[in-house]
Amino acid sequence: MKQMAAAPKAIPSRLRAVRTFKRADKLSPASTRNFLERLPSEILMKILSYLDASALFVLGHVSKRLYQLANENTLWEKIYIAEFGRNKKRKPKSVDELLLRTSTEEVQDGVLGYWKWLHFRTMAACDMKWVRRLGLISCHTGLPSQTEQVLRNLHVTWELAVSDKSGQEGTYEPSWSHFCKTSVTLCWSGGGCLPDYQQISTLQLHGVRRIALNCPGLKKPGWRSLMAKVDMQAHTKSAQIIGQDRLVELKLLHPGIIIGVWKDQRSVAFIMLTLHFHMLVERSIQGSSVCPYVEPTFNRPFDDVDPEYGLHGYQLHIDLHNTVNEIMSRSFSQLFCRRTQIREGLIQLSAISRADLSQHTPLSGSITLPWRCEALRGAVENCCIMNLTLLDEFKKPFWCVSSSVSMQPQKMPVSYDYDGEHFLIHYQDSDGQVKMTLVWIEEEKRMLLISLDVYVTVFKVNEYFGQDY
Repeated sequence: MKQMAAAPKAIPSRLRAVRTFKRADKLSPASTRNFLERLPSEILMKILSYLDASALFVLGHVSKRLYQLANENTLWEKIYIAEFGRNKKRKPKSVDELLLRTSTEEVQDGVLGYWKWLHFRTMAACDMKWVRRLGLISCHTGLPSQTEQVLRNLHVTWELAVSDKSGQEGTYEPSWSHFCKTSVTLCWSGGGCLPDYQQISTLQLHGVRRIALNCPGLKKPGWRSLMAKVDMQAHTKSAQIIGQDRLVELKLLHPGIIIGVWKDQRSVAFIMLTLHFHMLVERSIQGSSVCPYVEPTFNRPFDDVDPEYGLHGYQLHIDLHNTVNEIMSRSFSQLFCRRTQIREGLIQLSAISRADLSQHTPLSGSITLPWRCEALRGAVENCCIMNLTLLDEFKKPFWCVSSSVSMQPQKMPVSYDYDGEHFLIHYQDSDGQVKMTLVWIEEEKRMLLISLDVYVTVFKVNEYFGQDY
């Protein structure tokens, strides 16, 4: 009997899968990319020379080799010359000054990526329309009225660099922000990323201006401007606890900086900063990564005729708000202090007098500071944010403050005007003090501001006006 031919061996399923995978791999995007990277550099450079700035920037994130090729100075010099011209000296003077100040600190001519850096830096500096928009001054606050719009149009954001005691550093973008008339409040939620409160060594705040590029999914290029650097070891022991609720405790480290710490855990729930609008745009974009923006000095006219020069003509704008809404906003003009009224090295400027009932101001909400992070939120009673802008007689900012403050019960003698519970808000720094007296009107269920005094140090006035009080 004729023996049947043996059937061909079946291919094991695992081997068949491997072979199929290899055939598919030849057509996969990864293989296409590898084929592209196997091309000689001369051919790749020829291909890249047809791309614009946005495409080059995106391609630089694909691989190490493409990053090096996409940062070649020959490519970016061509783009730079096409957009700004061959002669760099023809750029506006303000651009020259900006590039000169930062080039020695960030990128040197000739190194890989220099012309890319120069292109984006010049691109940002040439857009000077914001200077004109900041020239529109509010008659109420004495500050530019379009600060928020300018910041948004320039794609300005802020980053917080947090270093711990082991030397590790993390950089974070705000979880949320809240703008009001004269300040912006920023908050960074912990989310388990921030070090424990006792382990934080340094906080650095940078303003970052992003360049508007068509690169979806990628963080747009930008330049950092150092705005504040806080040594936590010097402030931790002197930190003031300004309030708490059932979940967090608020520690005021520095004017404008609050750290919310989870109770019984000592881990950071959030870090909250409030930035005053005075020179905020310039501070956010015109410094360097290591040096903050230096405000130009305004030389006050010398006056040897007025015996009380520097003691009168002040204008004050003050507001209380929280992270949700405004609580109170008032402006006062022609504030003064007689030379004979200077006490204990302080010049007192009275805006609201306790004796003048017509000046007493009702608040539009309660003194609370809502907070939120991740899935949790709460509100700390008797805390809020105070913004103060004091202008001199030339309508120039003389003293600007944005800081969280707390309201404390005050023991007062029996008053014939108000018999409700009295409270005191007291703020103090090296330049002066602010004292506000409030009273709770039980029948009307509202808070009334019945006294507001601003105290400026004699040293600040003497230095500012060239006097010797």
